[in-house]
Amino acid sequence: REQISKGVQEANLPVSLTYPNTSHEDSDDCGAIILGMEEERPNWDKIGANMNNIRTKNLIRDADVVVVRFGTKYRQWNAAFDAGYAAALNKSIITLHPPEISHMLKEVNASASVVCEEPVQVVQTLAYVINGSLPEPKDGDKWVPIADRLGKGNPNP
Repeated sequence: REQISKGVQEANLPVSLTYPNTSHEDSDDCGAIILGMEEERPNWDKIGANMNNIRTKNLIRDADVVVVRFGTKYRQWNAAFDAGYAAALNKSIITLHPPEISHMLKEVNASASVVCEEPVQVVQTLAYVINGSLPEPKDGDKWVPIADRLGKGNPNP
């Protein structure tokens, strides 16, 4: 999150970033802190989940673009659910994850407009869709324009 935020600022993009609650403890305990302790853990989880759901649904509903980040450390059902909710709302989705978990996320990635492997690619994507600016090619000297690969005037470029 910090890398994307810093990149957006450095690129001077007119973007307002919002995030889910990143404190796992607060996310778990918010319901009990606000509404009081519960004797049964399932209800404790439910009231916290309901409060987090209000926040997350509103943030996704108000978003123009939803970036969903996955990592290798945890099973991220919440992130997958959020991506599905964004897809149901017909939001533009960018997924961000390392390549080694691409297969596990193939259905999520199928709903995404862009699949990024690095935070800088998210920033570069936002810069392109907002103001049309492109970075240097990721492939460096190996990069070849499509017209050169397929031939100029190709009827099926």
